[in-house]
Amino acid sequence: MSEAPPEPAQSQRIDKWLWHARFARTRGAAQQLARSGHIRLNRDKVRDAARPVRAGDVLTMSLRRGVRIIRVVGIAERRESYALARLLYEDEPLSPRRPEQTQTGSEDGNRAAE
Repeated sequence: MSEAPPEPAQSQRIDKWLWHARFARTRGAAQQLARSGHIRLNRDKVRDAARPVRAGDVLTMSLRRGVRIIRVVGIAERRESYALARLLYEDEPLSPRRPEQTQTGSEDGNRAAE
């Protein structure tokens, strides 16, 4: 009698997922990143490297190069190439800036200068 193949994982530790998705070079670095407080999972600050992530979750990461928002679309069994790791997430567009946050100023400010 043959055994059924194991079902794909429904969730995974955030540190392991960050490592598999190549946001960290080592598992230890992924654990540090998860504990650093620079990652939010569905708007909640992550402080525990064992916090589970699932497909559909949104990660907001404050990294050296700026803020990055991604949607988890898959869980990997092991660390693969960059091309395959890139399939584990989708980049989300940053929320649009409100007019009062633009660098050029509001229309009223421009009129006052005239």
